[in-house]
Amino acid sequence: MAKGNNKIGLIRKTSRTFLWVSFVLMIVSTITLYFYVKNLMRAEVEEELYSTTARVETILGENGTPFSLPPVVEVASVNFITEKILKDTVIYDPSQKEMEEFRELSTFKEINGTKYKITVRNLIVESENILIAIILSYVTIILLIFIFLFYLNKARNKKMWLPFFTNLEAMKNFSVTSDKALYLIDSEIIEFSEFKDEIEVLTNKVRSDYKNLKQYTEDVSHELQTPLAIIQAKIENIINGDGLNDIQFEHLTSIQRDIQRLTQMNKRLTLLTKIENNQFVNMESVDMNLLVEKTVKNFQELSNVQIKISGDANILAAMDPYLAEVLCNNLISNALKHSDPDGTIDINFMENMYSISNSGSKPLEHPENLYSRFYRESEAIKSTGLGLAIVKRICDIYKFDINYTFKSGRHIFTVKF
Repeated sequence: MAKGNNKIGLIRKTSRTFLWVSFVLMIVSTITLYFYVKNLMRAEVEEELYSTTARVETILGENGTPFSLPPVVEVASVNFITEKILKDTVIYDPSQKEMEEFRELSTFKEINGTKYKITVRNLIVESENILIAIILSYVTIILLIFIFLFYLNKARNKKMWLPFFTNLEAMKNFSVTSDKALYLIDSEIIEFSEFKDEIEVLTNKVRSDYKNLKQYTEDVSHELQTPLAIIQAKIENIINGDGLNDIQFEHLTSIQRDIQRLTQMNKRLTLLTKIENNQFVNMESVDMNLLVEKTVKNFQELSNVQIKISGDANILAAMDPYLAEVLCNNLISNALKHSDPDGTIDINFMENMYSISNSGSKPLEHPENLYSRFYRESEAIKSTGLGLAIVKRICDIYKFDINYTFKSGRHIFTVKF
């Protein structure tokens, strides 16, 4: 779903966020639980120590006989009484025959006139084992719950967002030239449902506007052809007639050029409309080398600019033959119009591409507008401004790459098939 750069799919993004939040919460809760249980068990151990000390004091008060049960209980007579001592210690446990860690409480008490030091101990290892068991059990349960919730959350997200992704894919395949309306699926989520309704309204409006504009363009182009042809014929009759002075002849000749230009523009607009309406569906394998040579021969008869063809690569393009002819004609015609009077045009055939270059004094000021309709870099050159727009549209249809560069005093157009 994600395309390029650092972008990421919606489900993956939400899943990643869920993973990080859950991981942090698990770590924090585990650490918190560890210290809480540890302090709780230590408090329990200390409470047991105080309880054992109280029992020992009671026994001493009843019979006055000191006794010991090393290393758990030790009772000894002392000469002075100090504050109690609570600490961790490591001593040898005869029952385990190894050094063990104990929690030790030492209290000093005078019982029946005798001063005693009462030391009671409790084994800490058992508490640590219980603590580790609790933590491991907690982590295991939390991890299992986390895995279950992760996949449940992912599955629910996929199901919830399914209408959105399905409609998004349908929108990617939507074309204003299609006769079929955009079909979107509904969702139980209000926002998705409203989004679907708005998209359907918008796309239907776009399709309707496009059809109206298409029909208008076709009607205008068709209706203009006949009156333009009639006007052209009448002007030619007047020019060829008698009784015209030089000023009238100059005016009529100028009008004739403008009508020819208007006729050419109308033809190119009609062609551009047909291309955008996908009316050229005849696919053949066109020999571009042969077509370029034929086109060059035709232009050489009309122009004195020298055109050179180089390169031995043979290019076959799968496209409509008429559009292939238009592509070559427009590129070569554009090179002739913008070439220096004493310059040359070079056509070079390479593997899967050919380039057409003409001499020029400086690069284009706005190359980004090169393929825009009616764009002309200079008003000094009279043209319709549609030739390169048609070239670009043809290349887009057949997925050809066209590129413009200015290098070593030459304007270079490269078409990669």
